[in-house]
Amino acid sequence: MSILIEIMISAFIVIGGLFGLVGSYGMIKLPDTMRRLHAPTKATTVGIGGVLIGSMTYFFFVESIFSLHELMITLFLFLTAPVTANFISKTYMVDGVKESDLPESGSEYGWAGYNDPPDADPEPSKDS
Repeated sequence: MSILIEIMISAFIVIGGLFGLVGSYGMIKLPDTMRRLHAPTKATTVGIGGVLIGSMTYFFFVESIFSLHELMITLFLFLTAPVTANFISKTYMVDGVKESDLPESGSEYGWAGYNDPPDADPEPSKDS
């Protein structure tokens, strides 16, 4: 096995492990649910993806086996983590949390997409 391949596999695994460690630490230390969502959806997802790509690279170059399992796991993880975080955040907001308790969103629409912007005209009534 070439030293370049060993370095590449090691880099994927070490970088993935570091991202996983940072994401796990964020799950413990971040103060509330809305901020805590960033840890599993960002850092830990990239960490697991790095380890899986390192594993896929190992099996391809060392064992001469193309393993589609790791690629599919990485793809599904990158597709489902943001959707899951969106559902968790919407549930958190609808479940009796006051808008004033949430951190600033930086958007004129607020945190939820179903809110009207502050200067929007109300819908016309159908009675007229």
